[in-house]
Amino acid sequence: MNRADPAASHVLDRVLVLEMVRVTEAAAIAASKWIGRGNNDAADDAAVQAMRAALNDLPLDGTVVIGEGERDEAPMLYIGEKVGSAQGSGPRIDIALDPLEGTTLTANAGPNALAVLAIAENGCLLNSPDTYMEKLAVGPGYPEGVIDLAKSPADNVRAIAAAKGVEPGEIIACVLDRPRHSEIVAELRSLGCGITLIPDGDVAGVIATTDPDTGIDVYIGTGGAPEGVLAAAALRCVGGQMQGRLVFRNDDEVARARRCGVDDLDRIYHLEDMAKGDCIFAATGVTDGSLLKGVHRRKACVTTESVVMRASTGTIRRISTEYYKFGSQRSL
Repeated sequence: MNRADPAASHVLDRVLVLEMVRVTEAAAIAASKWIGRGNNDAADDAAVQAMRAALNDLPLDGTVVIGEGERDEAPMLYIGEKVGSAQGSGPRIDIALDPLEGTTLTANAGPNALAVLAIAENGCLLNSPDTYMEKLAVGPGYPEGVIDLAKSPADNVRAIAAAKGVEPGEIIACVLDRPRHSEIVAELRSLGCGITLIPDGDVAGVIATTDPDTGIDVYIGTGGAPEGVLAAAALRCVGGQMQGRLVFRNDDEVARARRCGVDDLDRIYHLEDMAKGDCIFAATGVTDGSLLKGVHRRKACVTTESVVMRASTGTIRRISTEYYKFGSQRSL
């Protein structure tokens, strides 16, 4: 695996690596009580409350830069909210989070629902508006510049195939299953590409490009901009390339972008425009999926599976945890 380039941060102490897992575990366990119960809002609310409480237990001066929306829309974990128990004295950290990526997946007991979190030093994560974003991502091992969002999906697949030394028809693309992607799907299938359509969860879709076991070579399509920043933080830790371009459907979304400091509405963001410096990315499975097992409730305990990555060290840790009913926990 390629080691990321930045030196280890003095702000992101090694202790925070495991603390971030505790935060995503708390959100995942809370959301898991609503798996298959058809209530998106209740599942999301449970995850949000649990993640916020866990963050506020940590000795840091954190600011939510990617969260549940603007303050007038979200009662907690809104963009700009301060979290942590050491405001003004602890390490200043920017936080991007999605307490439950896949609310519908959770409500319907579908695969790949996650609790997701990324942190970086102050100013190192893109303060993205809550709009859509075109995304294009590949995993590590390709020459720099192999992807270009300004080019067509077909041209990008041809470039990836050439770099991989295969025919375009051997490339597998991951695409969010939405009507807006019908032209992309048709274009890729005209090349003979295989397509993995996912119902939700495009953070997991982007990360899948980094795992050879998934068989996915490229992620293409439009999804949430906040999720794009989270996915970029994960790729910063394990290698890969990603580009994104904000998509605006109305004047209100343009105004949101302006409030976030976006001046060039047509800008193509590269990986380090979205997440730079040292980053820590953590995710815990809520439902079973290709990336992680979900929360499972046993007679004596609750089990979770998480992944945590750090850019400065290029490390990936997979953590299985057992939470016993009497309150202790054991990481395996």
